[in-house]
Amino acid sequence: MPSLLDVKLKCVDCGVEYAADRPRYTCDCGGLLDVALDVGALRGRISTQLFDSRLGARDLPYSSGVWRFSELLFSVAAENLVSAPEGNTHLYESQRLSRWVGLDSFLLKHEGENPTGSFKDRGMTVGVTVARLLGARTVACASTGNTSASMAAYAARAGMRALVFVPEGKIAYGKLSQALAYGATTVQIEGDFDAAMALVREVAASSPIYLLNSLNPFRLEGQKTIMYEVLQQLRWSVPDWVVVPGGNLGNSSAFGKALHELHELGLIGRLPRLAIIQAEGANPLYRAYRNGFSSFAPVQAQTIATAIKIGNPVSYTKAKRAIEWTDGVVEQVTDAEIMDAKAQVDAAGVGCEPASAASVAGTRKLVRAGVILPGEVVVAVLTGHLLKDPDSTVDYHLGKLESVTPAYPNAPLRIKPTLEEVLRLI
Repeated sequence: MPSLLDVKLKCVDCGVEYAADRPRYTCDCGGLLDVALDVGALRGRISTQLFDSRLGARDLPYSSGVWRFSELLFSVAAENLVSAPEGNTHLYESQRLSRWVGLDSFLLKHEGENPTGSFKDRGMTVGVTVARLLGARTVACASTGNTSASMAAYAARAGMRALVFVPEGKIAYGKLSQALAYGATTVQIEGDFDAAMALVREVAASSPIYLLNSLNPFRLEGQKTIMYEVLQQLRWSVPDWVVVPGGNLGNSSAFGKALHELHELGLIGRLPRLAIIQAEGANPLYRAYRNGFSSFAPVQAQTIATAIKIGNPVSYTKAKRAIEWTDGVVEQVTDAEIMDAKAQVDAAGVGCEPASAASVAGTRKLVRAGVILPGEVVVAVLTGHLLKDPDSTVDYHLGKLESVTPAYPNAPLRIKPTLEEVLRLI
């Protein structure tokens, strides 16, 4: 099994390879980098039974839902891992939600059950571990919330300094509180996420700070394991569809790579179709998909779903590749559709943050359009925990959200403090 010293980074545009023994985020041509998996060396040497044999492990590396699949990542001694551990999130099925989206069976992979409440922990265990192996002392990211919370926590576990750049006034307080609590140096800048991303890239290029946004190819390697775990939970039976919210497009890219690699290795017999769902106000991938990917143009992002409020996604090229590999689709949903879907997820006793609900709203829209058929097996990914953005939940039920009229409000009832009043209600 290759160690970090054996790993190669390969440009997705020109194919040039680089050693992974020093920080590098893009090719000299400007293209994005992949961690190159040696499929030929692995084929026939690993099996689904190998991964299944590690289920229930109590110690690292295999207690982690990421490092359980280390052959598909790279080899690290357990004492060098920075792990919570993460992963091992649940796959839920709700008859209520199945009926609402129009499917016979609808499955939810809840990444909000990770240690800091989002899927980012899967990427951070790999990214921060690599930072440690490279001798980094400070890690940095631009963030609308979840990335900063996760990076700050993993940096704290590794004894590193964390530097977070957030758009001023455009981050949910539930997420900001995590970055502050975990000890990150948090810098609020004027502008949106894309401005913060441009600044942190400049900082990383001119200093020894290690960048941990999804531009970092190792971040996405950790996020591949969401697909591995879904398939393992389905006893390696491939669903018809995987539906995921699209913001900076890291998950979409990671899922495409994971599925492609598994198919090349012969561990799955076919690829599921990937559906990427964007908010209508932050939809550059959707627009490119609608024009056949003939052109791409950033947008000025505006959506209540702050985790996907990104107008110029870093991983566009990789997400496009994922759509092409899986014969996938891209759809958009309004903020009202997102919040109504969130209300349904919450009322099913599962719960999620707004961006997560885009996958549920998108599934419903694709079923109604006849793209997804009622009898098909669909897994939608919930990316973050309900309490990541409690303000939007309360404001939805109180009818205080701009441009959103709640279809499923559940406002508190005000009564006089008497037994008669309570009995009247029940």
